[in-house]
Amino acid sequence: MTSPSLSSQPVQTAPRRVESSFKRFGIPALLFFVTMFSTTAVGMRYMHNFRVGAPPLATDADILPLEWVIQHLSMLATGLPFSLTLVGILLTHEFGHYFACRYYSVRSTLPYMLPTPSLSGTFGAVIRLQSSIRSRAALLMIGASGPIAGFVVALVTTTLGLSWSTYAPIPLVHKVQSPLAILAIHRILALFSGSSPDITLIVPHPVLTASWIGLLITALNLIPAGQLDGGHILYAISPTVHRWSSRIVVVVLFGLGFWFWAGWVVWGIVLLMPGMRHPKVPDSEPLGKGHLALIPICLCILLVAGTFQPFQGYGLIHILTKLPGRYH
Repeated sequence: MTSPSLSSQPVQTAPRRVESSFKRFGIPALLFFVTMFSTTAVGMRYMHNFRVGAPPLATDADILPLEWVIQHLSMLATGLPFSLTLVGILLTHEFGHYFACRYYSVRSTLPYMLPTPSLSGTFGAVIRLQSSIRSRAALLMIGASGPIAGFVVALVTTTLGLSWSTYAPIPLVHKVQSPLAILAIHRILALFSGSSPDITLIVPHPVLTASWIGLLITALNLIPAGQLDGGHILYAISPTVHRWSSRIVVVVLFGLGFWFWAGWVVWGIVLLMPGMRHPKVPDSEPLGKGHLALIPICLCILLVAGTFQPFQGYGLIHILTKLPGRYH
C-alpha cells in the first residue's frame, strides 16, 4: 500500500521545487538582465553626450531617448560603464542587507532589481524578508548595512568618475546639483593635481553620473520614515520617535517638492501607503556600542550623499509657471 504514495511523491513535490527555484534564482536573474539592458541603454546617451563635451542632460532629447537608443543599438556596449557602476552600487547596497540578514538568521530573498524607463533605467533594488526580525539591534544592523556598503562603493566610483571626466573651456549648464560627497572628492583630487577648476566646468564621465545617481538613491533610502532604511534605523532607536518622524517627514517632503524637486512629492505619497507602516519589532536585545556607532555614520551619509534639489528648476512651483496657457 505504500508504493503508490512513494511513487507519487516526486510528482507532487517536483513542481514545487521548480517553482521555488525559479522564485529564488530565476526571477532575480531575469530582473537583473532586464535592468542591465535598461541602464545600459540609458548609459549610451550619457556616453554620447560625454564624448561631444555635453552634460548628461544637455537637452530635453536626453530625457527618455527611446527612439535614439533604438536607432543606435550598435552602440549598446558604450553604455556599460554607466550601467555596471550603477548596478554595482545598488547590488552592493542590497547584498549588505542580505548578508546582515544571514548573520542574524533572518530569511530573505536575493536582491530584486527594478528596471524602469527613467533617467537611470532603474528604480533601484529591493530584498524581501521571509521571516521576522527578532530584535531592534538586528533591525538597526540590517537597516544600516546596505547604505554603508553602497556608499563605500559609490565613493570609489565617484573618484574614478571624476578622474575620467574632462573640462570644458566655459561653464556648462548643469541641470543637476552635486551633493557634498562629490564636491569634497573633487576638491581633494584638485589638491593632488595642483589645479582647482570649478565644478561647473566638469563634463561628467558616465561613471560619475552613475555614482551621482547611486549617492542620491542611498540618501533617499536613509530618509527617517516608514520602512526605508532610515526608518528601520530610527525605529530601532525609538518606535515613538519613528512614528512622529514618519508623519513630519511626509509634510517636509511635500514642502520640498513644491519649492525644490517634484520627486519629493512622489516619495511623500509612497510613505503614506499602508505598506510603509513599520511592523512591530521586539526590544529583546540591547543596542551595543557597535550598533550605536552606526547611527552617526548613517546620518553623515544622509547629509553628504543627498541634496534638497537634485534637479534644478523642477520644483512644482517652477513646473506650474511653465504650463502652456499660463499668464504671467
